Amino acid sequence: MKSYDWIIVGGGITGAALSYELAKKGFAVLLLEKYSTLKGATRYGYGNLPYWSSNTDLTNKLFQEGKQRHYHLSEELEADTQLRELNLLLTIAPEDDPEKIATNFSQNNTVPRLISIEEACEIEPLLNKQAIAGAFTVSQGHVSPESITLAYCQAFTRLGGQIEIAKVTGLVKTNDNTTHNYPQRITGVYTKDKTYQAANVVICAGGISRHFLKSAGISTPVYFTHAEMLETPPVELQLNTAVVPAVGKRLDCEAATCTIELEQMWDEPGHEFVPFSLDIGAIQFRNNSIRIGQVSRVLTDPKAKIDPVKSEATMRVEIGKILPSLENLPATWHHCLVAYSPDDLPLIGAIPNIEGIHIFSGFTSPFLLVPPLAKRFANYVAGENDEIIQQLSPSRFLDN
Repeated sequence: MKSYDWIIVGGGITGAALSYELAKKGFAVLLLEKYSTLKGATRYGYGNLPYWSSNTDLTNKLFQEGKQRHYHLSEELEADTQLRELNLLLTIAPEDDPEKIATNFSQNNTVPRLISIEEACEIEPLLNKQAIAGAFTVSQGHVSPESITLAYCQAFTRLGGQIEIAKVTGLVKTNDNTTHNYPQRITGVYTKDKTYQAANVVICAGGISRHFLKSAGISTPVYFTHAEMLETPPVELQLNTAVVPAVGKRLDCEAATCTIELEQMWDEPGHEFVPFSLDIGAIQFRNNSIRIGQVSRVLTDPKAKIDPVKSEATMRVEIGKILPSLENLPATWHHCLVAYSPDDLPLIGAIPNIEGIHIFSGFTSPFLLVPPLAKRFANYVAGENDEIIQQLSPSRFLDN
């Protein structure tokens, strides 16, 4: 039976990028993905590269590193990631205080510019001037989630990497206390039909990561929201900008739901810790399709049933207030799980107290952060010292 250096579980942007970077370092890598076509948070993501929004030394460094990485990715991967620059409009609701929002934005690496209602509508003529009290504007990057993920996968296979379409059903565990004090070691994975052996396994399963690891008896502080969006087919209507609210609600909901007090409840189905959040906005892709979002629900059951008819109606009404011409466009409702961590930073590296198992998940800005951090992780496991990878280790929560 062939044994790999690394098995990657999950073929979204995280798994695809990490597989490619590990293969570049000469490792034998197997990427296992449940679906033959892209699904989940990568498929229904917006592809935004908000490098303007960093507000700490760590995120400043990583966001700028990600920006530079994207400049060269299409050439390196020999495929078009559809990288472009977009004007972002952060709309101000009539009940919000523009000066207070401006104070919050003042901590960012690039401070968005406050503009009037009239200027916002000049930049984006589809806006309803009656629904906003102004806006902030800033430039950001954008890629196609599908294109960049496919580009990574194709480059990975050209390097000799192997991709198998199979659902991972469990982890191969070996008890070994002769050398280390760890209670067990992970030596591979099970699928429905096969067992695959590896020196290391990395879970890149996004929002399902917590549930999968817990089913194997492994606890780690990664959580998930149920995200919902609408996607139109290519349309004649043209958005000039990406439109999102200046005051987002999802991150506050997530911060309130990953506390020590709620930890045990996360592993019990049926809990909804806070009311759903609605951050209404839209972005148009190069093929002229539009993604409209998003509703976010903190439900502890990854298979929780959601009423798509009611959610779609809610999103249509709200987008109709900001961008009236989008309200009645033909569109399909989609749902996925989105991973997050207690401190808004990804979980990268070995899971404490068990050998051979790693995680690469919990990215708040995956399309910006995954490319530089996948490269750093590969360099790190190949022997290069990296304080940032060490800083993002899941072990940072052990004392919390």
